[in-house]
Amino acid sequence: MSNFVLETRNLTHVYSKGTTSQVDAIRDVCLQIKKGELVGIIGHTGSGKSTLIQHFNGLLKGSSGLVMLDGKDIWEDKKNIRDVRFRVGICFQYPEYQLFEETVYKDIAFGPKNMKLSDEEIDKRIKEVISFVGLDESYLDKSPFDLSGGEKRRVAIAGVMAMEPEVLILDEPCAGLDPKGRETVLSLIKSYQKNTGSTVLVVSHSMEDISKIATKVLVMNESRLAYYDTVDGVFRHAEELRSMGLNIPQLTQLFLKLKEKGYDVNTDIYTLEKAADEIMKLVKGGAEK
Repeated sequence: MSNFVLETRNLTHVYSKGTTSQVDAIRDVCLQIKKGELVGIIGHTGSGKSTLIQHFNGLLKGSSGLVMLDGKDIWEDKKNIRDVRFRVGICFQYPEYQLFEETVYKDIAFGPKNMKLSDEEIDKRIKEVISFVGLDESYLDKSPFDLSGGEKRRVAIAGVMAMEPEVLILDEPCAGLDPKGRETVLSLIKSYQKNTGSTVLVVSHSMEDISKIATKVLVMNESRLAYYDTVDGVFRHAEELRSMGLNIPQLTQLFLKLKEKGYDVNTDIYTLEKAADEIMKLVKGGAEK
Protein backbone atom coordinates (compact mmCIF):
# COMPACT_ATOMS: atom_id res chain seq x y z
CA MET A 1 0.00 0.00 0.00
CA SER A 2 1.25 3.47 -0.93
CA ASN A 3 2.53 5.90 1.71
CA PHE A 4 0.57 8.58 -0.18
CA VAL A 5 -3.18 8.63 0.25
CA LEU A 6 -3.59 10.94 -2.75
CA GLU A 7 -1.30 11.45 -5.70
CA THR A 8 -1.64 13.17 -9.07
CA ARG A 9 0.63 12.52 -12.01
CA ASN A 10 0.72 15.18 -14.73
CA LEU A 11 -2.98 15.88 -14.18
CA THR A 12 -4.52 18.22 -16.74
CA HIS A 13 -8.14 19.24 -17.24
CA VAL A 14 -9.33 21.16 -20.29
CA TYR A 15 -12.81 22.65 -20.53
CA SER A 16 -14.45 22.98 -23.98
CA LYS A 17 -11.52 21.22 -25.64
CA GLY A 18 -11.11 21.95 -29.33
CA THR A 19 -13.40 25.00 -29.31
CA THR A 20 -12.73 28.71 -29.28
CA SER A 21 -13.74 28.67 -25.59
CA GLN A 22 -11.05 26.13 -24.62
CA VAL A 23 -9.68 26.71 -21.11
CA ASP A 24 -6.92 24.80 -19.33
CA ALA A 25 -8.39 24.67 -15.80
CA ILE A 26 -5.43 22.74 -14.39
CA ARG A 27 -2.19 21.91 -16.17
CA ASP A 28 0.35 19.19 -15.49
CA VAL A 29 -0.25 19.00 -11.72
CA CYS A 30 2.03 16.54 -9.90
CA LEU A 31 1.65 16.20 -6.13
CA GLN A 32 1.76 13.63 -3.34
CA ILE A 33 -0.26 13.93 -0.13
CA LYS A 34 0.70 11.72 2.80
CA LYS A 35 -1.83 10.08 5.08
CA GLY A 36 -2.80 12.16 8.10
CA GLU A 37 -1.76 15.54 6.71
CA LEU A 38 -3.84 18.69 7.02
CA VAL A 39 -3.28 20.48 3.73
CA GLY A 40 -4.38 24.02 2.95
CA ILE A 41 -5.13 24.72 -0.72
CA ILE A 42 -4.95 28.38 -1.67
CA GLY A 43 -5.08 30.41 -4.86
CA HIS A 44 -6.89 33.36 -6.35
CA THR A 45 -10.26 32.96 -8.09
CA GLY A 46 -9.78 30.98 -11.30
CA SER A 47 -6.44 29.50 -10.24
CA GLY A 48 -7.74 25.93 -10.55
CA LYS A 49 -8.10 24.90 -6.91
CA SER A 50 -11.80 23.96 -7.06
CA THR A 51 -11.32 22.06 -10.31
CA LEU A 52 -8.39 20.19 -8.77
CA ILE A 53 -10.27 18.89 -5.71
CA GLN A 54 -13.14 17.58 -7.86
CA HIS A 55 -10.66 15.16 -9.45
CA PHE A 56 -9.73 13.64 -6.09
CA ASN A 57 -13.01 11.71 -5.82
CA GLY A 58 -13.87 11.37 -9.49
CA LEU A 59 -16.46 14.13 -9.82
CA LEU A 60 -14.27 15.23 -12.73
CA LYS A 61 -12.02 13.08 -14.88
CA GLY A 62 -8.81 14.61 -16.14
CA SER A 63 -8.22 15.21 -19.82
CA SER A 64 -4.85 13.54 -19.22
CA GLY A 65 -2.80 12.31 -16.29
CA LEU A 66 -3.69 10.17 -13.27
CA VAL A 67 -5.27 10.48 -9.83
CA MET A 68 -4.12 7.80 -7.39
CA LEU A 69 -5.91 6.84 -4.15
CA ASP A 70 -3.78 4.62 -1.90
CA GLY A 71 -1.56 3.91 -4.89
CA LYS A 72 -4.35 2.87 -7.30
CA ASP A 73 -5.66 4.79 -10.30
CA ILE A 74 -9.22 5.77 -9.33
CA TRP A 75 -10.36 5.35 -12.95
CA GLU A 76 -8.79 1.92 -13.44
CA ASP A 77 -12.27 0.42 -13.00
CA LYS A 78 -15.18 2.84 -13.42
CA LYS A 79 -17.37 0.60 -11.24
CA ASN A 80 -15.26 1.61 -8.22
CA ILE A 81 -15.92 5.35 -8.51
CA ARG A 82 -18.91 5.16 -6.13
CA ASP A 83 -16.62 3.63 -3.50
CA VAL A 84 -13.99 6.31 -4.17
CA ARG A 85 -16.59 9.01 -3.44
CA PHE A 86 -17.29 7.50 -0.02
CA ARG A 87 -13.56 7.26 0.73
CA VAL A 88 -12.89 10.85 -0.38
CA GLY A 89 -15.66 13.11 0.97
CA ILE A 90 -16.11 16.66 -0.31
CA CYS A 91 -18.03 19.33 1.57
CA PHE A 92 -18.63 22.14 -0.91
CA GLN A 93 -18.82 25.86 -0.26
CA TYR A 94 -21.99 26.90 1.62
CA PRO A 95 -22.91 23.25 2.35
CA GLU A 96 -25.87 24.39 4.47
CA TYR A 97 -27.70 25.16 1.21
CA GLN A 98 -27.72 21.40 0.58
CA LEU A 99 -29.62 20.62 3.81
CA PHE A 100 -33.06 19.32 2.86
CA GLU A 101 -34.36 16.78 5.39
CA GLU A 102 -36.99 17.57 8.05
CA THR A 103 -34.61 16.89 10.96
CA VAL A 104 -30.89 17.27 11.63
CA TYR A 105 -30.76 13.51 12.37
CA LYS A 106 -32.10 12.59 8.93
CA ASP A 107 -29.78 15.05 7.19
CA ILE A 108 -26.66 13.63 8.83
CA ALA A 109 -27.94 10.09 8.16
CA PHE A 110 -28.28 10.67 4.41
CA GLY A 111 -24.68 9.80 3.46
CA PRO A 112 -24.28 6.77 5.77
CA LYS A 113 -27.63 5.37 4.51
CA ASN A 114 -26.35 5.53 0.94
CA MET A 115 -23.37 3.50 2.15
CA LYS A 116 -25.87 0.77 3.13
CA LEU A 117 -24.77 0.81 6.78
CA SER A 118 -26.91 -0.77 9.50
CA ASP A 119 -29.32 1.42 11.48
CA GLU A 120 -27.24 0.79 14.61
CA GLU A 121 -24.02 1.93 12.92
CA ILE A 122 -25.74 4.99 11.45
CA ASP A 123 -27.14 5.97 14.86
CA LYS A 124 -23.72 5.54 16.48
CA ARG A 125 -22.01 7.71 13.87
CA ILE A 126 -24.65 10.45 14.07
CA LYS A 127 -24.29 10.76 17.84
CA GLU A 128 -20.51 10.82 17.57
CA VAL A 129 -20.33 13.54 14.91
CA ILE A 130 -23.01 15.83 16.40
CA SER A 131 -20.95 15.91 19.58
CA PHE A 132 -17.78 16.36 17.60
CA VAL A 133 -19.04 19.50 15.86
CA GLY A 134 -19.93 21.02 19.22
CA LEU A 135 -23.71 20.47 19.23
CA ASP A 136 -25.62 18.34 21.74
CA GLU A 137 -28.07 15.56 20.88
CA SER A 138 -31.09 17.84 21.40
CA TYR A 139 -30.28 19.31 17.98
CA LEU A 140 -30.95 15.98 16.25
CA ASP A 141 -34.75 16.40 16.44
CA LYS A 142 -34.67 20.01 15.26
CA SER A 143 -35.33 21.18 11.73
CA PRO A 144 -32.04 22.26 10.12
CA PHE A 145 -33.85 25.35 8.86
CA ASP A 146 -34.40 26.57 12.43
CA LEU A 147 -30.66 26.73 13.14
CA SER A 148 -28.30 29.69 12.92
CA GLY A 149 -25.97 30.00 9.93
CA GLY A 150 -22.99 28.68 11.89
CA GLU A 151 -25.00 25.75 13.28
CA LYS A 152 -26.24 24.82 9.81
CA ARG A 153 -22.63 24.84 8.57
CA ARG A 154 -21.57 22.49 11.37
CA VAL A 155 -24.48 20.11 10.68
CA ALA A 156 -23.60 20.01 6.98
CA ILE A 157 -19.95 19.24 7.78
CA ALA A 158 -21.11 16.56 10.27
CA GLY A 159 -23.01 14.89 7.41
CA VAL A 160 -19.77 14.36 5.49
CA MET A 161 -17.83 13.37 8.61
CA ALA A 162 -20.46 10.69 9.39
CA MET A 163 -19.33 8.81 6.28
CA GLU A 164 -15.88 8.57 7.90
CA PRO A 165 -13.96 9.27 4.69
CA GLU A 166 -10.24 8.53 4.52
CA VAL A 167 -9.86 12.00 3.03
CA LEU A 168 -12.11 14.92 4.01
CA ILE A 169 -12.08 17.89 1.65
CA LEU A 170 -13.66 21.18 2.75
CA ASP A 171 -14.16 23.88 0.12
CA GLU A 172 -14.12 27.35 1.74
CA PRO A 173 -15.58 26.07 5.05
CA CYS A 174 -15.48 29.54 6.66
CA ALA A 175 -17.08 31.46 3.78
CA GLY A 176 -19.67 33.97 4.97
CA LEU A 177 -19.17 33.29 8.69
CA ASP A 178 -18.52 35.98 11.29
CA PRO A 179 -15.13 35.95 13.12
CA LYS A 180 -16.45 33.79 15.97
CA GLY A 181 -17.98 31.32 13.52
CA ARG A 182 -14.72 31.15 11.57
CA GLU A 183 -12.73 30.34 14.70
CA THR A 184 -15.25 27.65 15.70
CA VAL A 185 -15.07 25.93 12.32
CA LEU A 186 -11.26 26.14 12.10
CA SER A 187 -10.96 24.69 15.60
CA LEU A 188 -13.39 21.91 14.67
CA ILE A 189 -11.35 21.00 11.58
CA LYS A 190 -8.08 20.90 13.49
CA SER A 191 -9.60 18.78 16.29
CA TYR A 192 -11.19 16.38 13.80
CA GLN A 193 -7.88 15.78 12.03
CA LYS A 194 -5.99 15.33 15.30
CA ASN A 195 -8.54 12.95 16.84
CA THR A 196 -9.23 10.80 13.77
CA GLY A 197 -5.84 10.87 12.06
CA SER A 198 -7.68 11.41 8.77
CA THR A 199 -6.23 13.33 5.87
CA VAL A 200 -7.94 16.72 5.60
CA LEU A 201 -7.75 19.20 2.72
CA VAL A 202 -9.08 22.74 3.23
CA VAL A 203 -9.60 25.06 0.27
CA SER A 204 -9.52 28.72 1.21
CA HIS A 205 -8.74 32.15 -0.19
CA SER A 206 -7.63 33.17 3.32
CA MET A 207 -3.98 32.47 4.01
CA GLU A 208 -4.63 33.75 7.53
CA ASP A 209 -7.03 30.84 8.15
CA ILE A 210 -4.77 28.28 6.50
CA SER A 211 -1.73 29.38 8.51
CA LYS A 212 -3.61 28.61 11.74
CA ILE A 213 -4.38 24.96 11.01
CA ALA A 214 -2.39 23.50 8.11
CA THR A 215 0.71 21.31 8.24
CA LYS A 216 1.33 21.82 4.51
CA VAL A 217 0.16 24.36 1.96
CA LEU A 218 -0.59 23.85 -1.72
CA VAL A 219 -0.64 27.00 -3.84
CA MET A 220 -2.34 27.07 -7.25
CA ASN A 221 -1.57 29.87 -9.69
CA GLU A 222 -2.79 30.21 -13.27
CA SER A 223 -3.88 26.56 -13.42
CA ARG A 224 -0.52 25.23 -12.24
CA LEU A 225 0.90 24.05 -8.94
CA ALA A 226 3.09 26.94 -7.79
CA TYR A 227 4.19 25.65 -4.36
CA TYR A 228 3.58 22.62 -2.19
CA ASP A 229 5.50 22.75 1.07
CA THR A 230 5.29 23.22 4.82
CA VAL A 231 3.60 26.42 6.01
CA ASP A 232 7.02 27.94 6.78
CA GLY A 233 8.36 26.87 3.39
CA VAL A 234 5.50 28.50 1.50
CA PHE A 235 5.56 31.71 3.57
CA ARG A 236 9.23 32.19 2.67
CA HIS A 237 7.82 33.17 -0.72
CA ALA A 238 5.61 35.91 0.73
CA GLU A 239 6.56 38.47 -1.93
CA GLU A 240 5.81 36.01 -4.75
CA LEU A 241 2.50 35.08 -3.12
CA ARG A 242 1.56 38.74 -2.93
CA SER A 243 2.45 39.19 -6.61
CA MET A 244 0.01 36.34 -7.40
CA GLY A 245 -2.76 38.47 -5.92
CA LEU A 246 -3.08 36.50 -2.70
CA ASN A 247 -3.99 38.25 0.52
CA ILE A 248 -1.14 37.27 2.81
CA PRO A 249 -1.64 37.58 6.60
CA GLN A 250 -1.35 41.07 8.10
CA LEU A 251 1.66 40.04 10.20
CA THR A 252 3.46 38.85 7.06
CA GLN A 253 2.63 42.15 5.34
CA LEU A 254 4.09 44.03 8.31
CA PHE A 255 7.42 42.19 8.07
CA LEU A 256 7.54 42.63 4.29
CA LYS A 257 7.21 46.40 4.86
CA LEU A 258 9.99 46.30 7.46
CA LYS A 259 12.17 44.44 4.95
CA GLU A 260 11.37 47.03 2.27
CA LYS A 261 12.48 49.78 4.69
CA GLY A 262 15.85 48.11 5.11
CA TYR A 263 15.37 46.14 8.34
CA ASP A 264 17.07 42.74 8.45
CA VAL A 265 14.02 40.58 9.24
CA ASN A 266 12.59 37.26 8.07
CA THR A 267 9.34 37.59 6.15
CA ASP A 268 7.95 34.08 6.74
CA ILE A 269 6.13 35.41 9.82
CA TYR A 270 2.46 34.58 10.28
CA THR A 271 1.88 34.00 14.02
CA LEU A 272 2.15 36.34 17.01
CA GLU A 273 4.78 34.07 18.58
CA LYS A 274 6.99 34.22 15.50
CA ALA A 275 6.46 37.99 15.25
CA ALA A 276 7.48 38.52 18.89
CA ASP A 277 10.64 36.43 18.41
CA GLU A 278 11.58 38.31 15.25
CA ILE A 279 11.01 41.74 16.86
CA MET A 280 13.14 40.71 19.87
CA LYS A 281 15.96 39.65 17.53
CA LEU A 282 15.66 42.98 15.74
CA VAL A 283 15.73 44.94 19.00
CA LYS A 284 18.66 42.90 20.34
CA GLY A 285 20.56 43.38 17.08
CA GLY A 286 20.00 47.13 17.24
CA ALA A 287 21.23 47.28 20.86
CA GLU A 288 24.40 45.39 19.97
CA LYS A 289 25.11 47.77 17.12
